[in-house]
Amino acid sequence: MNHSSVISVQRKPTIEEFVHVLANEGDLHPKTVKEYASDLKHFIEWYKESTTLGEEFTLRIEDVNTSTLVNYREDSHKVMLLKPATINRRLITLKRFFKWAVLEAGLSSDPSKALKFIPEDKVSPRRMTVEEEQAFISAVGCSNSLRDQTILTLMFHTGLRTMEVCNLTPYDIELGQRSGHLTVRADKRNGQRKIPLNMQCIVILTQYLSGLASDSSYLFPSEKTNDRLTERALRHLIKKVMIAAGLEGLSSHDLRHRFGYAMAEHTPLHLLADMMGHTNPDTTMVYVKALNANHH
Repeated sequence: MNHSSVISVQRKPTIEEFVHVLANEGDLHPKTVKEYASDLKHFIEWYKESTTLGEEFTLRIEDVNTSTLVNYREDSHKVMLLKPATINRRLITLKRFFKWAVLEAGLSSDPSKALKFIPEDKVSPRRMTVEEEQAFISAVGCSNSLRDQTILTLMFHTGLRTMEVCNLTPYDIELGQRSGHLTVRADKRNGQRKIPLNMQCIVILTQYLSGLASDSSYLFPSEKTNDRLTERALRHLIKKVMIAAGLEGLSSHDLRHRFGYAMAEHTPLHLLADMMGHTNPDTTMVYVKALNANHH
């Protein structure tokens, strides 16, 4: 198949070919491929109406320029009144399509490169209710090994990301009689941060560490391999406990948010941003804003 023939064929083959390629790459869920196809169809319908080319028209993708795409974005936003998240998903699809067209179908330049997304309002993350927290804690205490109880207690009280839990070593924990903290050696910004440990963490960690092999490289080695615990295994554990607690649908991220909210009640913003490993304090602000909104 030579490149020049691909571009100006009827509009369908190019987009169908793209969707076909996506479907066969294998790393996308069929539902996602379907969404891509319907996003592109939405753009084509809009293009057809906006250029009044009528039924017999062929979309030549080389005729689509950046301002066409900007008009599409503005129409979606101001005329169709679509949600920013929906518009941005469609723009991502178009960007992926044009990138492919340049690489694989001989399009000379990518009109979507300069296309900006519509800012999305940050929605406050859902906060676990007191009842949900209690259900979670009692499920942790039931039928879980000491290792798993320690992991879950720690995540509940420190807001660690799954990757950070898997990376912990015994040396990252410092325990005193009444105080303690853990060090996260490499977080998303490759920095280090220290997180204070409360009594629940200190008590269970003391108990857990007393039984941990002295030569263990990881704080929570995999029970199967004795090597690093995988994030997938950890997410599986959290899911299992959430289901046992009747909290299906909640994940490790909800535990992280739970910590963010609990700490935002009495921790200055910059300290909380440090504890959570946020590079941008705006990310931390969502907890403070949500609390303020609830207090009024």
